[in-house]
Amino acid sequence: MPESPRPRILVTGGASGIGAAIVARSIADGYDPVVIDRVGDGIIADLSDAQSTAEALEQALAGGPITRLVNNVGAVFPASAQDQTLAELDAAWSLNLRTAMQATQALLPGMREAGFGRIVSISSRAALGKEMRTAYAATKAALIGMTRVWALELGEFGITANAVGPGPIATPLFNGANPPGAPRTRAIIEGIPVKRMGTAEDVAHATSYLLDERSGFVTGQTLYVCGGMTVGHSGV
Repeated sequence: MPESPRPRILVTGGASGIGAAIVARSIADGYDPVVIDRVGDGIIADLSDAQSTAEALEQALAGGPITRLVNNVGAVFPASAQDQTLAELDAAWSLNLRTAMQATQALLPGMREAGFGRIVSISSRAALGKEMRTAYAATKAALIGMTRVWALELGEFGITANAVGPGPIATPLFNGANPPGAPRTRAIIEGIPVKRMGTAEDVAHATSYLLDERSGFVTGQTLYVCGGMTVGHSGV
C-alpha cells in the first residue's frame, strides 16, 4: 500500500526563532510544514500587509486544505506608555493579531470539511502585564481572547483552539529587547523559578502537544511556558 501523505501544517513566521523550532519539531512529529515569512525557504510574504498575507495564504492552500495552524508571527515594539506611538500600535495590531485572524479564516473551511483542526496561537506572558510593552501586551492579550472565542465556536466541528504564552525565551527577538548581560536581563533570570532562560525548543514542545490529534479535549486554554514565572501573578 502507498504511504499516507504527511499532514500539512502552516506556521507563520517560521523562518527563525520560536517559529523555526516549531517547524523543526513539526517535521520530527511527522508533519509537512508550510512556512510563510519574509525570509527563508518557504512562502515569502510581508505578513504586516493584509494583501500580501492573503496572496501567501492562497499559495499555501493551492496544495489542498491544511488542518493544523500555528499563528506564530509577531513583533515587540518596546516603548513606555508615554512614548508608544500610534503607528507602532497599528503595526502590532496588524502583525500580531490581524495575521492570526486572516490565517485562521483562510484555513477554517478545510478544517470544517475534514471535521478536524488544530489552531495554536503564540501569545506571551506579557499578556498578563509587562513594562515597556503596551502595544505588544495588548495584542497578545487580544490573541488569547480570540482563542477562547474560537474554542467556543469551533469545538463542535472537531477543531480546537489554544494559545501558548512563552515567558523569557532566548531568541534574537528577546535578546534584541533584553541584551544578554544587561542588569535588566539578569534581573529577569533571577525572577524565573527554574533560574534559566527558556529555549525555543521548550515552546515547540508545548505547541506539539496541543497540535496532536490526541489533544482533542483541550481547547480554549493558554499554556504558559515560562519556567514558573507566572505563578502567583495569574488567575488559576
